[in-house]
Amino acid sequence: PRTDMADFREVFAKAKHIAIITGAGVSAESGVPTFRGAGGFWRKWQAQELATPGAFARNPSRVWEFYHYRREVMLSKHPNPAHIAIAECERRLSKQGRSVVVITQNIDELHRKAGTKHLLEIHGSLFKTRCTNCGNVAANYKSPICPALAGKGAPDPDTEDASIPVEDLPQCEEDGCNGLLRPHVVWFGETLDPDILTEVEKELDICDLCLVVGTSSVVYPAAMFAPQVSARGVPVAEFNMEATPATDRFRFHFPGPCGTTLPPALARHQTELIS
Repeated sequence: PRTDMADFREVFAKAKHIAIITGAGVSAESGVPTFRGAGGFWRKWQAQELATPGAFARNPSRVWEFYHYRREVMLSKHPNPAHIAIAECERRLSKQGRSVVVITQNIDELHRKAGTKHLLEIHGSLFKTRCTNCGNVAANYKSPICPALAGKGAPDPDTEDASIPVEDLPQCEEDGCNGLLRPHVVWFGETLDPDILTEVEKELDICDLCLVVGTSSVVYPAAMFAPQVSARGVPVAEFNMEATPATDRFRFHFPGPCGTTLPPALARHQTELIS
């Protein structure tokens, strides 16, 4: 893959439908813990031991403590220059009749906070809940999400489980339901929402430029999205700290922190007509 920014900028200037696929790396510079790799523990567990339907069935209190901690952390975080460059690019290009869609694996809502409008959150959101009884999905920004979780969720390995009774955990507020809520995120062993996947496929089919930003290209099915686009002959540009298993399939690769590499890549091109 090429690392020539001028070449990329030529392609960018002509693109009408840009798909931007983002992963944990785009949020790392906002100080968001990734829970992947060394040190990716909460207490003595790794995320993949807590983010499963089985873990929630066995110990909903512990899983809610983990997600409460993550929600509280995220409420203090802000979009970084990469998120802002993407949102600004979408706003500017939409005035030129061009489209930008962000397809993200992140559940932190930082793209939304930055102002991105056309957003497909394939793994759900930390700030949505789903009722295990009636299935209702709702946005929820309460801090704490329920009184029993106030002050709970400390990540320190010596912290005791709060062992909150199920009836005191977040509950559905739909008329007369009172079902136990769970985070509206895709857990290990669960499949992605088919409606969102259909939307993603539609966007990938029409895009004429694809950016892969801050993703390791190892989590499926998202890891397949950009190689699929590249196989159609559409230019793909990867912005990541290091090469990934998919790098060789892409036309461009820009190494380094996304907050540094992305803003100049998405800045206004001199050929753009600004109304």
